[in-house]
Amino acid sequence: LYLFEKMVTPLVKHNVIKKRTKKFVRHQGPEFLRIRRVTWRKPRGIDSRVRRRNKSQVKLANCGYGTNKKYKHVMPNGFLKFGVSNVAELELLMMHNRKYCAEICHNVSV
Repeated sequence: LYLFEKMVTPLVKHNVIKKRTKKFVRHQGPEFLRIRRVTWRKPRGIDSRVRRRNKSQVKLANCGYGTNKKYKHVMPNGFLKFGVSNVAELELLMMHNRKYCAEICHNVSV
């Protein structure tokens, strides 16, 4: 006989909408091996097609692609992460167990 206890669910489960899922690639990154593995850098050339935002060029990273503040740092299960390093913090978390979930900090011993 198996008894399954119901897991705690978040009070509000948000559907997080990502405005862009692809990474921003550096201009001319796919053409050059030395640039391909480098992270995003803003183009600064005076005649740069990407900086001037011509049509069909690499997209520039900007704040318009940012996540909604309400959904920022929300994990896929709907909870916010809370680092726990001692028993007092764990007891504090029991009061807010519908919003936060515990993550044991790396400096906590066995």
